[in-house]
This record gives sequence, structure tokens and C-alpha cells, in this order.
Amino acid sequence: MGAYILRRILLMIPTIFGIMALTFAVVQFAPGGPVEQVIAKLQGQNTDALSRISGGGGGDQASFDQAGGAGGEAVNSKYRGAQGLDPRFIAELEKQFGFDKPPLERFFLMLKNYLVFDFGHSYFRDISVIDLIKEKLPVSISLGVWLTLISYAISIPLGIAKAVRDGSRFDVWTSAVIAVGYAIPSFLFAVLLIVLFAGGSFFDWFPLRGLVSDNWSSLSWPDRIVDYFWHLALPMTAMVLSAFATNTLLTKNSFLDEINKQYVMTARMKGLSEHKVLYGHVFRNAMMLVISAFPGAFISSFFTGSLLIETIFSLDGLGLLGFESVVNRDYPVVFATLYIFSLMGLVIGLLSDLTYTWIDPRIDFESREL
Repeated sequence: MGAYILRRILLMIPTIFGIMALTFAVVQFAPGGPVEQVIAKLQGQNTDALSRISGGGGGDQASFDQAGGAGGEAVNSKYRGAQGLDPRFIAELEKQFGFDKPPLERFFLMLKNYLVFDFGHSYFRDISVIDLIKEKLPVSISLGVWLTLISYAISIPLGIAKAVRDGSRFDVWTSAVIAVGYAIPSFLFAVLLIVLFAGGSFFDWFPLRGLVSDNWSSLSWPDRIVDYFWHLALPMTAMVLSAFATNTLLTKNSFLDEINKQYVMTARMKGLSEHKVLYGHVFRNAMMLVISAFPGAFISSFFTGSLLIETIFSLDGLGLLGFESVVNRDYPVVFATLYIFSLMGLVIGLLSDLTYTWIDPRIDFESREL
């Protein structure tokens, strides 16, 4: 097993390299980069982003006023809208954003820094990327971990119960509930929860924004725990709905597939109890498919699965940060979040394989080729 783990860790290196290289290459051809955003603000096309840059280290306001107001000499620039701006100002912008170096040099310098988790500074926020990620991490950890634990804690027992009672009234009614849950988008259900329980039109039982209350630090430890879960109640309910439905159906189908196999019939003919057959033989085989879906579900709960929920409930986490960084072309944040999520996915994939051997010791990864 040690050799297999070592091979998987070594395989992470070219995988991460390929992901970062492909993304970096795509970014080189993407229009509307940070330099163009500054130019657009000087031309009055994006005043919103100007306020972010002027306050976050994208250049001092006097330089902007001088470059935009002096009407410098015309320049045949590679940046759209740069005509009329001083070429020296454009060169300063390129140097500030690191675009004065060749793309290949920038890429390998980025990889060198990322090896020691040095992600640099945000283009448009006066903060280092690592500090920015640390600031948003509690929200994403809360949503991702609790979503995974709750959805699996509900869906696995329910899926087993549905498989055992396949075709019964219990199976029909729970299937109807699951179908409704699967069909309703999480963001739409989140809006419904706000209307019903967060002061929309009916009850005002739950808070509408934030992970904790403003006075959280002054509360006692029991009150802090209650306050924390009080804020998580609505967003977690909205997110668990679709995840719970998907995992339940996956678990049920996996168990049904195993229950109908010959070895289960043989175990029953030997006189084993139904509980022993189900949890001693079927469980470890049926759970393989469920476990294989765990890494993707866990990572998506950190980013794509929580983006809209973070927006609706004003939870400032990594999902919202990554989306805003892509829109604003804040490349240090974009690449840092991509690097972290990719690394997390690879590590969790390895842990998922190790879980296979824990559930079914017959699996031997040492004897197979990667």
C-alpha cells in the first residue's frame, strides 16, 4: 500500500502542472484582463471596478488622473481602448501586474511560488491572496463539511431502506419526495426558505446573512454553537435537498444491484440473517459506487454547489470569491483557488481509494497499474 500511495502522490505533480498550464494558456487569450480593466475605467466604461482598484492597490489615483487627463500621445497598443494614453503609463501597468515578463517566465515563477504556497497579492484588493482565502475559508468549510456529512448521513440509511423495501408504499412515497427534491433548484428553495422563515412574508425565525452574529465573540461557548447552527440552518437545508436526493438514489440503486446477485442468494440459503446478509456482504460491495462519488461531491460543495447559496444568504466564502475573481480578472486569486481546489480533489481522491480498502480488504491497489 505504501508504494501505491507514493505513486499516487507523484502522479499529483504532473496532474497539477497540466491543470495550471492549461488554465494559464487559456487566460492568455481571454479578453478584458486587468490592464484592460484599468484602461476601461480611465475611459469611463467601468467606474465600479475603478473604486476597487483605487482602494486596493491597482495604482494611485493621481497616476490615473494624469494618464487619462493629460491626453498623452496616441499609441498603437495591444490593449483595446488604450489609444490616447501615455505608453509609459501602459508599461507601468504591465509591470505592476507582472505582464512585463514573457508568459513562460511568469508561469514558471508562479509554479515556484505555489510550491511554498506563496500566492502573491490580489490585483484589486489590498490584501495577500493567502490572507484573503483564510478570511473566506470558514464559510466554505462550514458549508462543505456539513453538507457532505448531513447528506450522506441521511441518504445512505434511506437508500438502504428503500432498496430493502423496493416497491413498497414506503418506497413509493419517499421516491416522490426525492423526485421533488431533485427537481427543485437549491437556489429557488433557498428563496422560498427566506420568504417563509427569514422575515420575508411570514416568520422571522432565522437570520438572513452571515455565518455568525455580530456579537458572536462576546457569547459563551454554548451560545456560540447555537448561534453558529442558527445561521447555518437555512442555507444547509437548501443545499442538502438536492445532494440528499442524488445520494439516496445512488445508494438505493447500488444496493438493488448487489441484492440481486448470486452470492446474496447463496448467503441466504446458508441460513444467514437478513441483517448479516445486508451489512456483512452487500454493504461493502454496494458502497463502492457511493464512495467513488464522494470526492466530486465534496469539492463541488466547496465551490459550484455553494456559489448561489453564498450569494443569496450573503455568505462570503470561496465559491463567491472565485466567481468574482474570474469576472474581475483577478488572476492571482483565480489561480490560487484553482490550485487549492485541484490539490484538495487529488488528495480526497487518494483518501477515497484508501477507504475502499477499509470497507473491503480484498481490494489490493498494489497489484494494479495506475
